[in-house]
Amino acid sequence: MSAKDEQFMFQALEEAAKGIGRTAPNPPVGAVLVKRNQVIAVGHHAKAGGPHAEVVALHKAKAAAKNAILYVTLEPCAHTGKTPPCAEAVIAAGVKKVVYGFRDPNPLVHGKGVRQLKKAGLQVETGVLQAECARFYLPFHTFVTKNRPFVTLKAGMSLDGMIASAGGESQWITGAEARQHAHFLRDQVDGILVGRGTITADDPRLTTRLPGKKKGHDPIRIVLDSHLRMSPRAKILKVRSKSPTWVIATHEATRIRQRMLEEQGAEVIRCRANGMGQVDLKALLALLAERGLMHVLVEGGATVHSMFMRRQLVDRVCLYLAPKLLGGKGQPFLSELRLKGLKNAISLQDPYLEKIGQDLLLVADL
Repeated sequence: MSAKDEQFMFQALEEAAKGIGRTAPNPPVGAVLVKRNQVIAVGHHAKAGGPHAEVVALHKAKAAAKNAILYVTLEPCAHTGKTPPCAEAVIAAGVKKVVYGFRDPNPLVHGKGVRQLKKAGLQVETGVLQAECARFYLPFHTFVTKNRPFVTLKAGMSLDGMIASAGGESQWITGAEARQHAHFLRDQVDGILVGRGTITADDPRLTTRLPGKKKGHDPIRIVLDSHLRMSPRAKILKVRSKSPTWVIATHEATRIRQRMLEEQGAEVIRCRANGMGQVDLKALLALLAERGLMHVLVEGGATVHSMFMRRQLVDRVCLYLAPKLLGGKGQPFLSELRLKGLKNAISLQDPYLEKIGQDLLLVADL
């Protein structure tokens, strides 16, 4: 594979990124059509039910697509869903070669798109930016293979791991730049999840607010409230947003409390309880996957963070670290997680560190 191949696949990844947070339960995909080493058309999958990236690019290129090379981030689909198979469209357009970045893990597609293209006489290659494409599709891979959303755990804290002071103050440990950056995270997920304690303590709106004239995407707001004790006057129930607010309760919560929240516009969803009378997180994630959520951002607080870590349901952490020290009386990020010995420590993989204003952002996978 040449540097040109990598250049075109990188451009396809940039196209795919335009759909992040907007395509679930479909994956975001980008496509680039090339002829004589020149890009003649690009496309991305903009929303579920809409045309796929390959079809968008082919439609733009029209007759020029004949004998072109198609670079696409994900194996073209070979089945009929809400739209016809992309592999058929690629063949019909006369494309001579397809270079794809990641094989689709969906059993409906896996390898079938490649076989259909080869059977029609097209050259098919893979391996260009393979690691980058694989990382890009981690959320989709988790969604398909584990029947649950990819879970990113996000928190802002002091350098000694405290998310609140001894007096309970948590707003604002990190600076304005870090808080603004967190809204870009919200813009790229399908759901944002907090516990009732966070609603009571901070009364957040959990919407996406991007700078300037950029249009943000509001993820679905999800509140863990096993016994429906949150206030019906909470700001999260008053926001103007196209995305709904879901309150997750066990079957033990009273119908009276459910009606109070539903009258304020929330949807109350009942979920199986664990042995402690709390919402069972594995059952909840399976339920969210059934509803089409591919990537969920868990924003806390400490009890919720600890629950997800304890159940080994976290795929990635995004930790904003402020250059402050709050001492031993503060509230630790994982205050409810009790691990015995270094051998039980949770290991983070491929850590990435970036400076955001005066703060640091640590991103790592588990």
